[in-house]
Amino acid sequence: MRINKLLAALLLAAAAALAVNTGAHAAINSMNLGARYDANKANISFQIYSSRATRIELSVYASAYGSQEVARYVLNKGANNVWSTSVVVSALQALGVTGPVYYGYRAWGPNWPYNTGWSKGSSAGFISDVDAAGNRFNPNKLLIDPYALEISHDPVNASWSDGTVYASGATYRAIDSGPRAPKGIVLAGDTQSIGTKPTRAQKDDVVYEVNLRGLSMNDAGTPAAYRGTYQGAALKAGYLASLGVTAVEFLPLQETQNDANDVSAAVEASDNYWGYMTLNFFAPDRRYAYDKSAGGPTREFKSMVKAFHDKGIKVLVDVVYNHTGEGAAWGNTDGLTVYNVFSWRGLDNPTYYELTSDYQYSYDNTGVGGNYNTHNPVAQNLIVDSLAYWKNTLGVDGFRFDEAPVLGNSCEVGCYNFDKMDSANALNRITRELPPRPAAGGSGVDLIAEPWAASGTNNNNYQVGGFPSGWSEWNGVFRDTLRRSQNELGVVAITPGQLAMRFSGSADLYQNNGRLPWNSVNFMVAHDGFTLKDLYSCNGKNNNQAYPYGPSDGGNDDNDSWDQNSVAQDQRKAARNGMAFLLLSAGTPMLTGGDETLRTLNCNNNPYNVDTVGNWLNYSLNAEQTNFKTFTQRLIAFRKAHPALRPVNFYSGVDNNGNVMEQLRWFKPDGGVADATYFNDGNNHALAYRIDGSEFGDSASAIYVAYNGWSGTVNFTLPWPGNGKSWYRVMDTANWNEGANTVVTPGAEALIGGENSVYGVNGRAVLLLIAK
Repeated sequence: MRINKLLAALLLAAAAALAVNTGAHAAINSMNLGARYDANKANISFQIYSSRATRIELSVYASAYGSQEVARYVLNKGANNVWSTSVVVSALQALGVTGPVYYGYRAWGPNWPYNTGWSKGSSAGFISDVDAAGNRFNPNKLLIDPYALEISHDPVNASWSDGTVYASGATYRAIDSGPRAPKGIVLAGDTQSIGTKPTRAQKDDVVYEVNLRGLSMNDAGTPAAYRGTYQGAALKAGYLASLGVTAVEFLPLQETQNDANDVSAAVEASDNYWGYMTLNFFAPDRRYAYDKSAGGPTREFKSMVKAFHDKGIKVLVDVVYNHTGEGAAWGNTDGLTVYNVFSWRGLDNPTYYELTSDYQYSYDNTGVGGNYNTHNPVAQNLIVDSLAYWKNTLGVDGFRFDEAPVLGNSCEVGCYNFDKMDSANALNRITRELPPRPAAGGSGVDLIAEPWAASGTNNNNYQVGGFPSGWSEWNGVFRDTLRRSQNELGVVAITPGQLAMRFSGSADLYQNNGRLPWNSVNFMVAHDGFTLKDLYSCNGKNNNQAYPYGPSDGGNDDNDSWDQNSVAQDQRKAARNGMAFLLLSAGTPMLTGGDETLRTLNCNNNPYNVDTVGNWLNYSLNAEQTNFKTFTQRLIAFRKAHPALRPVNFYSGVDNNGNVMEQLRWFKPDGGVADATYFNDGNNHALAYRIDGSEFGDSASAIYVAYNGWSGTVNFTLPWPGNGKSWYRVMDTANWNEGANTVVTPGAEALIGGENSVYGVNGRAVLLLIAK
């Protein structure tokens, strides 16, 4: 056994060394992939990776769409499987390329070797759509450069709706996609400012998750031409700053297939509003640009980033590296599975995608297409290089990673195994080359994982609490525990101990992994599910609605939602409680766009395809919505004013010198300290806690929060507020206190009394007091 272990260790070491030599890199884009001008803009170098191609040609175009190339160049294969050529700019100008340079590639390989008789639209040289090694080369398909900094248009768009031109298979393989295919655009670079990046510690952030288009599309205060664009989003920076938001987290902004949304004014089943089908990892989505000229999306994106930075707001971007917009198999022709071929698949299919064990099909546990090959060093290079570009050049401050367990996959062929200890996985690679922001703040990048994927063996797709050091996570356990406590009373037993764990930063999930409470990104709702209002207004999903709220397919059937017996005032109270849970708990709170104004989707919990006024944020508010916005705004301000709610470390009863600190103490309603018996009893539905503000340099010597999960009033006996101090009410979410002043402004707090005073908290309400 010892000999076997030694051999295994040697083999692993050899494999690691080979990986370093063939793909992994210490410098960002050390192979200089992509297209770039030289210093004098006299020449353009083109470089692209393929380990399996036998011939690659560059096609250069004078226009993006509908025309043939003006020149073709054969690339030379060099070291590290990098193919390259250099083109003289004046020669292109002589051929009529007087504006932007558009380009794409055609590639041949073992399944379709080069034949001198080949011409566009022919099958000369063809052997098979896929061979035993998984190659899917097809020279009839013009390929997007994975390192292109912008692309000209989407494969399917308002001018071209026939996606079969990009397909393989007997019926489609000989169709030339060149005139219709998206092209890369050569950018000259610029020195445009992205402003001063905030260096705020993540523990001090309030995150606002939103679709960029939806943020301004329905805003009458934004000029019509700018609505739904980067420019329009920039104009909302002041609004988010006034709300108290410190980080805006945009749904995917890398180029995705969404141009087809504009074909019809009515929602279509194929619309892509959320943007989780990436076509290129570098290019800012052109559809979101007011200026769609070459270079326009990049300039406008950077201008938007500066607008947020000027308000002290971080810009986070949701990124999708677990699958791509090239998609999975979609049909059969003469017994062959049909795949789209417009980028990675046609350049080096087994490198960029994880394949089944026979190499014939995409391996999939994302639920939306084949897995991106996140464990392959070259495929990882593309991930790291693109992240670095968005961080360093475009100015982004952090990222949220869609289905991030796939980035922890330790397999490359026909399997899935999440292994956070694998130093060669993408998760650990990212933190090595893009250092996370320190706990106390400073330079670095905020890394946030969606810690679940669609499927996996032994449930290793669900990894809440399972990520390595440097990573924060969407805390789905926080969401589920508090939803069930509110909406499943008598159905699901939630103990006070479970509540205490979530309120205090989820030490059970993060402390033993060497992480801290702020690595828990707390949320009650996200884009993927009900809005905050609908969580407390809907007993189930209603996705088969007419325009503008649907129809949408899919959506989770288990939402832990409840309509509060259809009592509108109780629905608003429940929403206040949900917001209070977020903003009064240790961790990083995340709101979803529009929840501050009780946004509704009429119970549609999967509006991924609803690019309509029904899904865009609304700024024409009634009195109840205005009151809820004020409630949210003031509660955010309270959190920001009180560092005791934002601990860098887990609350502790003893400091490093052994001194009793009593930073946090839990109480039963009768004023007694909650013990294990009380904590573990699922029949108890009321809990309070006191945070000692003096331990954090807080302006309040103590903060007291009480939650009554019962339907009737519960009397809470108040603890000691501090020497010479009394308790004052900041907030009571009960119906009797509904209105513009549910949360009072500083200095307007109502005196409640001292130690042993009794306060009756109404059913299903949250109380917030400070000592002064």
